[in-house]
Amino acid sequence: MSVNVAVIYYSATGNVHQIAQAVAEGAEKAGAEVRLRRVTELAPDAAIDGNPAWRAHVDATAADVEVATLDDLEWADAYAFGSPTRYGNVAAQLKQFIDTTGGLWQRGVFWDKPATAFTSAHNVHGGNESTLLALYNTFHHWGSVIVSPGFTDGVVYAAGGNPYGTSHAGGTGAPEENILQAARYQGARLTKITKRLKGLAES
Repeated sequence: MSVNVAVIYYSATGNVHQIAQAVAEGAEKAGAEVRLRRVTELAPDAAIDGNPAWRAHVDATAADVEVATLDDLEWADAYAFGSPTRYGNVAAQLKQFIDTTGGLWQRGVFWDKPATAFTSAHNVHGGNESTLLALYNTFHHWGSVIVSPGFTDGVVYAAGGNPYGTSHAGGTGAPEENILQAARYQGARLTKITKRLKGLAES
């Protein structure tokens, strides 16, 4: 039997999108059924059009990646959330989606479900860790089981050594292969621990 993993993210110019894809790949390779979903863009067109990379990414993913719904959260056995850093915190677009989950929270949908997070800031010390910890605050309230990568594999060190989750310094350009490898590992680790919690043999 497989487990269901929802990879839900917000990405402006595409860095978090690439990491999300890698997390999904790692989860699928470890035996999960994955839904890769983006949250709704809230920024006005004037802001998006002011950054050609932002506009290009919005247009490129509009038809290729489905928009996240609450049904995706109910369907999933585990969650991976991704957000760029906004002043050391979660982007408004992802936070707005999270803020619609009250009904699911009240019904206990999130209880005991593994959850992890990934992020990207412009600089190495631009708020990556605080953004991940902010997402983990939500998981604490949900009653989820936080599954961080920790220092459990060499790929974590090779990607900069962030034990809280895969992170990327976006000012250097698109995520390099070491970052994507860490993201794949994170997705696989999430899947393997979800299987253990559900009493399923690892494939």
